[in-house]
Amino acid sequence: MIGLVPGSERIVATAASDPVLGTIRWSPRKSLWIGGITAAALLLGPFTFTWGAFLLFLVSCGVTLCAGHSVGMHRRLIHNSFACPLWLEYACVYLGVLVGMAGPIGMIRIHDMRDWAQRQPDCHPFFGHRATLLRDGWHQLHCELVLLAPPRFRLEPRLEQDRVYAFLERTWMAQQLPWALLFLAIGGLPWLVWGICARVAVCVTGHWLVGHFAHREGGQTWIVEGASVQGHDVRIAGLISMGESWHNNHHAFPGSARLGLEPGQADLGWLLLRLFERLGLAWNIILPEHLPRRPALRRVAEHGAGCPVAARLFSWSGL
Repeated sequence: MIGLVPGSERIVATAASDPVLGTIRWSPRKSLWIGGITAAALLLGPFTFTWGAFLLFLVSCGVTLCAGHSVGMHRRLIHNSFACPLWLEYACVYLGVLVGMAGPIGMIRIHDMRDWAQRQPDCHPFFGHRATLLRDGWHQLHCELVLLAPPRFRLEPRLEQDRVYAFLERTWMAQQLPWALLFLAIGGLPWLVWGICARVAVCVTGHWLVGHFAHREGGQTWIVEGASVQGHDVRIAGLISMGESWHNNHHAFPGSARLGLEPGQADLGWLLLRLFERLGLAWNIILPEHLPRRPALRRVAEHGAGCPVAARLFSWSGL
């Protein structure tokens, strides 16, 4: 059925599954990766700055975050919110791998487990970013949560049997190496530092920072009754996050390919997806009106006036 959220099928929970009881543990591999990349960016960045390297940083951040993370990883691979040729899916997901957070299967597992936990009446503070800013940064960037009774993660056969994604999952850190050699050959150390180290450090840290505030404070048009964690809109990051910071909309309509639903909500990922559609490279694009009605979804009354999209969705949902 169109509009079903794949994550609802990948997480297989039983009565014994518990999203609350667990231990946060330091993850050496994760910590050394982002810690080393960030240290290199901080130590070498100021001494290798050139305008050409900085332009490379901006362009590579934009391409990997927009086409890669937002459109490829999140809207296509995780939520299956549109259809496209397999070669385009591979290309976008590959760009998402270059962001430097995880491999494609790892990203799906982390995302779906977090979504499942946040929809429960209660969950571990790790899932809700409830710690202070610095402590949450340490937890999210350098640690992992080990639940005592986690649900089972069941990847759909299409992805489980895909050799390209299996390869990218095994080698996601090493995928930076060819680009590092290319940048070094073309622009020397400045291009290497700003095109790899600074880009990965800023993108990964920025992704956590937006997630921290998007689950704690900010604008809300929708509430999901019974969910332990609500989404918030981080307006200041709407443009640079490629639309991902409109997180209240995403919690309300997780299967929607469009994240910026209201006037003024910049969503560059949606604009790229519309370009794909006009080129005949994307179809079956899912919007909020295509999704099954959620009885637990309630619109916040004080945001009703002057919001035509929200008002239409509110009328459509029957709430």
